[in-house]
Amino acid sequence: MAIKAIDLRRGMAVKYEDKLWVCVDNSKVAKGNWRSYQVIGLKNIMNGQLIENRFNTDFGFEEVFIERKTMEYLYSTAESHILMDMQSYEEFPIPAELVGDKAPFLTPNLPLLVSMVESKPILAELPNTVELTIVDTPPEVKGATVTNVMKEALCEGGAKIKVPPFIHNGTKVKIDTRTGEYLGKA
Repeated sequence: MAIKAIDLRRGMAVKYEDKLWVCVDNSKVAKGNWRSYQVIGLKNIMNGQLIENRFNTDFGFEEVFIERKTMEYLYSTAESHILMDMQSYEEFPIPAELVGDKAPFLTPNLPLLVSMVESKPILAELPNTVELTIVDTPPEVKGATVTNVMKEALCEGGAKIKVPPFIHNGTKVKIDTRTGEYLGKA
């Protein structure tokens, strides 16, 4: 099935130059009277190569079927994260770079949405919010009455966030995994 360059979205898999690619970025460029075009960033599924090319907005890509599975995070090794398939209970390693800088938000039994093409993982998405326990934060300063003052806190897993002064060690908090912001007590 053909898909136009203008309709290509992040995370979609396509065939281009007889290779499998996943779209990592797509932006439209329109300069005055000139024809508009798409600047598309593609990542090769097999070797991780990144390219960025200009395409006519009507350029047709061959779309590739992506299988999406919810898997449960178990533990991490130096180069991969081990997940469990919820239907077959098989352990399934995924490369650490699929989670990237969101790895400190991983906790045991956290469900991840893993996108796969031809049984090869290409994308791992964390839930939008997670609940983590604060393991280290400075005590509240008595008499500090300035509003909106935030302090540093270290969560289980190693995530560093800013929290309000009333949060203490051992408190469970909700965190937005997209921005790393404190959302409230859990």
